[in-house]
Amino acid sequence: MSVFKNCLLIVLLSTLTLSIYAQVLQPNTKPNPKVNYERLKRIDAVINEFIQQNKIIGAVTLLVKDGQVVQHRSYGIDDIETKKPMPKDGIFRIASQTKAITTVGIMLLMEEGKLLLSDPVSKFIPEFAEPVVLATFNKNDSSYTTVPAKREITIKDLLTHTSGLGYAGIGSPTMQAIYAKHKITGGVGEMENEIDATMKRLAKLPLEVQPGEKWNYSLSTDVLGHVIEIISGMDLETFFQKRIFTPLGMKDSYFNLPAEKHARLTAIYTPDSTGQLKKWANGLGIPADFPNIKKSYFSGGGGMVSTAYDYAIFLQMLLNKGNYNGVSLLSPRSIELMTSNQVGTLFGSGAFGLGFRIVTPAMTDELSNVGSFAWGGAFSTVYWVDPKAQLIGLLMTQQFPASSSWNELQGKFKVAVYQSLR
Repeated sequence: MSVFKNCLLIVLLSTLTLSIYAQVLQPNTKPNPKVNYERLKRIDAVINEFIQQNKIIGAVTLLVKDGQVVQHRSYGIDDIETKKPMPKDGIFRIASQTKAITTVGIMLLMEEGKLLLSDPVSKFIPEFAEPVVLATFNKNDSSYTTVPAKREITIKDLLTHTSGLGYAGIGSPTMQAIYAKHKITGGVGEMENEIDATMKRLAKLPLEVQPGEKWNYSLSTDVLGHVIEIISGMDLETFFQKRIFTPLGMKDSYFNLPAEKHARLTAIYTPDSTGQLKKWANGLGIPADFPNIKKSYFSGGGGMVSTAYDYAIFLQMLLNKGNYNGVSLLSPRSIELMTSNQVGTLFGSGAFGLGFRIVTPAMTDELSNVGSFAWGGAFSTVYWVDPKAQLIGLLMTQQFPASSSWNELQGKFKVAVYQSLR
């Protein structure tokens, strides 16, 4: 009898595990006993205070606890000219939140035997063979000298931002100058260049540091996006739609926003010389409405738009160990690789996985539990996933450049979330 009971228990636990992994976002139709809803209202006070102080114009927040959407609200206005209220389904430029989606695309191909994390990038883009590293730089004419790299860049190097590449637009002044001279952009809103030619030019430019020796935020994920295109035979937008968004039921995530959804693209703001927020029309040479403009250069590192709810579906899939609504997108082991430290001590007291910052025991002032993973976007969006608490948090505004006020808002928002949990 005891053997029978043990077997029955194993079956029940297995069924429970599968149901958790298949969990879909549930509406807030009944109170979650692990949430103090009265204390949850403190989020409203935090966001509204920042709006009243003109530190942000509007925002959308979304919280998922145990698979249930316990809070999803919009605040303030979207457009300061028309006074249009911020909609809950507003579509945001998510910038570097695109990176996690590209990482999932790479892991899909890995599981299908199309690549290994140890593969050299030159296997797919031959121009990356025999890389060189910057030795000296002349700022007067952006000329430079190089030394041979100690080894080639691997797929894992790209996933962990240890490839040695730099970042156009937001990287070091030296690499920005070199990239500008050779027409390498940050990829976001790119209208003129063709991605295959751009990646081939990038491959022949010097690395900023030796591969594998330093965590250096970079164009690595744009390279990964093009690797996906080469292996799959699809452009990145088509690949994401067919392999990730449609299976998961994500309906508002795009590189090229369909015409019928243009009106839902939220406005983006920037501070003027007095610190007052004004509409961002053409910052960094990028038109504010770039998602509405047809393009074929798909930046795997930052070119997408999405909604808080759509992105929450994606994050719930990660929290479910690769499963969502009966769809097994990735194996639990692949999710573990993505969300565990892959860079040793190169990320300081924290850790970095395959596309995510990860909370470690050394981060003693961090509210999220050890093992939580997070990232955000340059246009002032942020997310985190806390597996221990079974919690997802999303905060979306639209402002560039991000200010110290944005960092303060993130911190106070997270405090308001965690203090509401029982």
